[in-house]
Amino acid sequence: MKKILFPVMMAAVFAACSKNDDNNTPPPTPGTTDMTAANISRTTDNSEFKELAGDTLKANITSNTVLKAGKTYILKNFVFVLNGATLKIEAGVTIKGMKTDKGTIIITRNGKIDAQGTADKPIVFTSNQDAPNRGDWGGIIILGNAPTNGLYNATRGLMAIEGGVNTTATGYGLHGGNKAEDNSGTLKYVRIEYAGIAFEQNNEINGLTFGSVGSGTTVDYVEVAYSGDDSFEWFGGTVNCNHLISYRATDDDFDTDNGFSGRVQFGIALRDHNVADFASGGASNGFESDNDADGSSNAPFTSAVFSNMTIIGPAANGTPVAPFKRGAHIRKNSRLSVFNSVFTAWPVGIFVDGVASEANATSNALEAKNNILADCVTPVAAGTKDFDAPKWFSTAAFSNKITVTLLDLKLTNVAYGTFDPTPAAGSALLSGADFSNAKLANFSKTTYVGAASGTDTWYKGWTKF
Repeated sequence: MKKILFPVMMAAVFAACSKNDDNNTPPPTPGTTDMTAANISRTTDNSEFKELAGDTLKANITSNTVLKAGKTYILKNFVFVLNGATLKIEAGVTIKGMKTDKGTIIITRNGKIDAQGTADKPIVFTSNQDAPNRGDWGGIIILGNAPTNGLYNATRGLMAIEGGVNTTATGYGLHGGNKAEDNSGTLKYVRIEYAGIAFEQNNEINGLTFGSVGSGTTVDYVEVAYSGDDSFEWFGGTVNCNHLISYRATDDDFDTDNGFSGRVQFGIALRDHNVADFASGGASNGFESDNDADGSSNAPFTSAVFSNMTIIGPAANGTPVAPFKRGAHIRKNSRLSVFNSVFTAWPVGIFVDGVASEANATSNALEAKNNILADCVTPVAAGTKDFDAPKWFSTAAFSNKITVTLLDLKLTNVAYGTFDPTPAAGSALLSGADFSNAKLANFSKTTYVGAASGTDTWYKGWTKF
């Protein structure tokens, strides 16, 4: 999703979309942090945590608040965490988002989240509908003070997050700054289901959205299932993430924009061949990556590094509907790099699109090494005839491989409901990884390609397939 909302239609949109007085967020009071500033001083609330009164999250979190284990909570409206406060969620808590009120949690640049589940007691964000479906509630948005190449009100390095957030509460939807190590808190063993509601037409919220989130933030073991838009999207920032799962999303699995430069290791995606972005001009991809919407040379560049990703496309379970396009669409001057990963069952495996991204590939600013493409109708393609993408991908020193069928990967089960990406004995994925590239200096070293080793089944137990 690439639609960035700026506050030019603030009053009209808010009047049309707000249905509940609880969703009216007051402006900052005198003496509090100016949330519209290009760089804010993150404050900390050192008070004790108090349990949320009642079982409904519907008002802003302005002091340290805890959601207690063993309870189920209802999420109504846009709930902002701000004023240096932390929203703490104990292991095993379930939070159900309201569809009619567009329930969404927004961690502002001056707030934090501490959501630490466990493998046997994950924290679950889900729908409050009797028959849940994609887009039943908003999702989780985390905003930080790390760098972005975006622009807001003529200020470079500041952005308004998509999804109507800054329209609803001016300043509270902004992100960006100069604090690469900014800390927005922790997400661990968290499952996000049926999120991605539209604030208005063509302006949806993702399952989990990062706006300029810094590297001090911890994101580990997070699944987004049945998102109504992207599962994960990063707008700028430096946050590092591990053990991510995108299950049967609508649009893209992993979307990177506006200077995101973090590291992501161990990720899984499985697509539903009948569910995609059917909007006019819509395209559903595994990866989608832009430097920015204009493909400019604004810094910082989108230069995220991914390793050990297993990206299983729609053709694994049937004939894909038309909007499905590519396992990775790298375009608009992106410098994304992907190592030790597998893309399978996509119409196109990897698509390097446009002269700027093609030049990045030629200079090794954009890299693809030690990857496997399997069962892709067109394994590798480029946006212009002047760049020989198959020759680039097949450069001997890159150690990439192209195999004929999904069966060569010997994955245990790619079917919906019983999905298990564990590679069986003899799988091409069980060897071939390499971490000698300087971009992989801080990654965990594996011998296997993709997210699964055959012995470390980190994706079992806390997930929903």
